[in-house]
Amino acid sequence: MHMARRALAELKKGDVVNLGIGIPTLVADLISEEHGIILHTENGMLGVGPVPADGGGAMDYPVNAGKIPVTALKGSSYFDSADSFAMIRGGHIDVAIMGGLEVDEAANLANWAVPGKPLLGVGGAMDLAKGAKRLIITMTHTNPDGSSKIVPSCTLPLTATGVVDMVITDLAVFAYPDGQLTLIDLMPGATLDEVRAKTGAGFIERLSD
Repeated sequence: MHMARRALAELKKGDVVNLGIGIPTLVADLISEEHGIILHTENGMLGVGPVPADGGGAMDYPVNAGKIPVTALKGSSYFDSADSFAMIRGGHIDVAIMGGLEVDEAANLANWAVPGKPLLGVGGAMDLAKGAKRLIITMTHTNPDGSSKIVPSCTLPLTATGVVDMVITDLAVFAYPDGQLTLIDLMPGATLDEVRAKTGAGFIERLSD
């Protein structure tokens, strides 16, 4: 949940935000009416609320792009996928928060295919990665085998090139000021030495005091 909270801190009132499957969906449960953030899903909904508190399913509630039941906030609207992707491709999504399999020094993203494993399809990830004004990636810092997900150059099939603005992992927060991968924050409980040891890519350190 630390990653979701850190991602929420990057959003501002009035932002139209699309949340990807996995860790990003947790952000929806943290957003209150006071935040003034409008959630969009590519399957055709604007004004997404948190997961239903009564445990209701898809027969009772609308679903997000990950097929998870969600609630609808006051003033929400529904539309078809053509209109939804027109919003995305037209540059009307302020921030996209999505998961990642690899991010590299050049802000490239791979998040939809692992060779040798069944393909689920890229969905709207390519459109969002290119169309959103800002792209935040939330993911674990390493793979189950301990290898880094932040790499010199992506080896997995790319989703989009040069698109990542920020990476939030369970250990650290990276951004790309001046086009260079830069460590800007440590997550709760993480140490600088641990981040250095577990990051495959080269990066600049610019931690605030």
